[in-house]
Amino acid sequence: MSTSHPHQDSDRELILERIIDAPPEKLFRAWTEPELLKIWFTPRPWTVASASLDVRAGGTNVIVMRSPEGQDFPNRGVYLEVVENERIVFTDAFTEAWVPSDKAFMTATITFEPVDGKTKYTARALHWNSEDRQNHEDMGFHQGWSKATDQLEELVANI
Repeated sequence: MSTSHPHQDSDRELILERIIDAPPEKLFRAWTEPELLKIWFTPRPWTVASASLDVRAGGTNVIVMRSPEGQDFPNRGVYLEVVENERIVFTDAFTEAWVPSDKAFMTATITFEPVDGKTKYTARALHWNSEDRQNHEDMGFHQGWSKATDQLEELVANI
């Protein structure tokens, strides 16, 4: 397993970087195919109860995360940019089309950069303010996103 390199570039950004032994195409599929995303997206023992992904700029995503106790947490967002096998940008600032959410929390940029037959995988979470960034870090950003990325790495080794 490769190592993650958590760091931040600003007082509003959290970053996870990792070299994953798989081509960008497999990682992109894992992010954009609902049945694959459900396998890895939440750190176990949490699960994804359902995933609806309209993967295109302006398309909506609804990912329902389920706690070990069976409580569902729907996460709604909109894709801002999708470049196949290179980059996915999405935000929870909108719930569908351009309908604002009750509270914007973050915009995420996921990049897949080919490096010697592997992929430099970077997940950036940019928050509207430093307090939201700190709250996300306190909620376990590094631990949770690292564990989910471990699960992503396991999945792409087998698809």
